[in-house]
Amino acid sequence: MRYEEKAKLAAARALVPVAILVVSPVLLVAGAPVRRRYLRYVYRGEAPTILDKEQDRISVHWFVVTSTLLAWLCRPTEALARIVSGRG
Repeated sequence: MRYEEKAKLAAARALVPVAILVVSPVLLVAGAPVRRRYLRYVYRGEAPTILDKEQDRISVHWFVVTSTLLAWLCRPTEALARIVSGRG
């Protein structure tokens, strides 16, 4: 999406939290591994660039990566994974 496409940006900004809420039961049960894999996918270059300032483009992945709702829903399984592994 281009920065100038305000309607698409607003739609993505509104629909990402809705999509996260739809999958929230899965995130509460298996959120840590799902989020870890997704972030690995985004940051290893397999996904399109999150922000491309040269071409004035922003990816929908940016809204997902910066979502506090996603981080909050993944917190219980991340805490459980830390307790089980003995790191916390």
